[in-house]
Amino acid sequence: MNDRYEAGYGGDQYEIVGYDEYGRPVYQQVPAQQTPQQGYDPYGRQDYGYGGYDTGQQPPAAPSYDPYGDQTPHDPRNPYVPYDPYGTGAPQGSDPYDPYGQAATSGQQPRVTGQSAHIPQQPGPAQEAWPQPQAPRSPQPAEDHSSGGEPDYRTEQFAFVEEPDGDSEDVIDWLKFTENRTERREEARRRARSRVIALLVVLALVAAGGVGYLWYAGKLPGLSSSGTKAGTATAAGAQKRDVIVVHLHNTGKGGTSTALLVDNTTTKQGTTVLLPNSLALTDDSGSTTTLAKSVDDDGSSGTRDQLDTVLGTSIQGTWRLDTPYLQNLVDLVGNIEIDTDTDVPDPDAKKKGASPLVHRGKAQTLSGKMAVAYATYRAPGEAQNAQLERFGQVMQGVLRKISSDPSGATVTVQTLAQILDPPLTDKDLGTFLAKLADLAKGGDYRTALLPVQTDGTLSARTSDSVVKDILGGTAKSPDAGSAVRVSVQNATGVKDDTEKARVVLLNGGFTFLEGGTASGAQPASTVTYADAADKESASEVAKTLGLPAGSVRKGTVSSGADVLVVLGQDYKPSS
Repeated sequence: MNDRYEAGYGGDQYEIVGYDEYGRPVYQQVPAQQTPQQGYDPYGRQDYGYGGYDTGQQPPAAPSYDPYGDQTPHDPRNPYVPYDPYGTGAPQGSDPYDPYGQAATSGQQPRVTGQSAHIPQQPGPAQEAWPQPQAPRSPQPAEDHSSGGEPDYRTEQFAFVEEPDGDSEDVIDWLKFTENRTERREEARRRARSRVIALLVVLALVAAGGVGYLWYAGKLPGLSSSGTKAGTATAAGAQKRDVIVVHLHNTGKGGTSTALLVDNTTTKQGTTVLLPNSLALTDDSGSTTTLAKSVDDDGSSGTRDQLDTVLGTSIQGTWRLDTPYLQNLVDLVGNIEIDTDTDVPDPDAKKKGASPLVHRGKAQTLSGKMAVAYATYRAPGEAQNAQLERFGQVMQGVLRKISSDPSGATVTVQTLAQILDPPLTDKDLGTFLAKLADLAKGGDYRTALLPVQTDGTLSARTSDSVVKDILGGTAKSPDAGSAVRVSVQNATGVKDDTEKARVVLLNGGFTFLEGGTASGAQPASTVTYADAADKESASEVAKTLGLPAGSVRKGTVSSGADVLVVLGQDYKPSS
């Protein structure tokens, strides 16, 4: 290996004068003695003259041309180190290279004092460690490599700038970055899976809770159909209901309107059941009467008992509400807001064509006077059910505005200064209205009209849709020692046969219930009982009416009756 900065080969010599800030040595040139150089003649001639003439003198060595005054070329890899283009290890300025291995001159040239070459301060360490020149040293004897041994290099011949390798740090950082990004992606996937699983669990719980609530409330489709009559009857019978009957008396024009306020504490559902005045009832004497006539003749107590008998329910109290009290009640709760279906004229207007008191439209605000006029209004030729439905709208509007707090509702009732029919008290009525108000505000309240036939009797469809589902499902069991209730339906085609059967049953100690007239004539009579305990009573009814024993059978009986009798064409009334 050639040390291109090593002295002792006939070139210039350098000596170390110090070290720069990076620890690298700084050299200065030692002046060399100039000796005549003998040119080489391949033909053995030594002609140093001009023009081919031998003058006998050697011309002085011509210096090399440097346009910038610097006669020392530099290494392109390090501009501050003299450049050796041939790799001979001799600095620039030594004897020219002899291709045949012969030196032009030999010996060491004398130093020239006062001349030195200064190498400028070198820049900072480069990216790669280059071997740095060592201080000039004396020539070493040539080593013999003929034996095949390796050359003996000393450590002081080279000096390397040790610096950390940034590439390895970059690789480590890249690996860490890649690993961290992969871990973050995996963590994001795990979190996403956890969220999906949690969402599915929540949806499953919500669905299960909704199905459970619908099942508990009896609103689950398929479980309230007619195909599950036994289960439905059991569930309906187990439900608890609080019922109060309301009679609205129109003190100005006369007439009454009746409704049942029902609070189903089991299903948390409130209902206003509107009762038509044509509903057929049976008085204490067994005679058939209507609801409107019963309210006027029998009073609150008698009508309540008759309704219990027909509908098979248990009414806890009667609330007589005259129109002046209804007006005060609406004013106390701060007016009501309902959807009106017609214009209502002002009853106090003296001129025809005056502006109506109540206008038809959505979300109409009604004061006390307007509410009374709307609840009692019945247009000429209009059915009584239309007026009854308006009364139901007003009652539901009042319930939405009354206080849901029992104490507050009781104060409202007491403020009316109304005398209630026993056993109903102000506190009882206030507490009951507060419960219904809570249901009405929560959207769990509805209004239903009890449909009756033209003769005032109830049909089988009515028993299933209203009486059975809303009011309790089955007829009330008679008290011990009470008379058997017999509902009679005429299918003979002769209207007077119903009255004749009524008289016979009353004389036999039975309670007569009007069952109406069948849609068509029936050849054979039937006596039906629902409970096995009433089989004997059904046989007694058939014997009393003169019907054969084979007409007695078990089946469905309308609500409020123990035994159902359908008079066919084989019925022969006694004279």
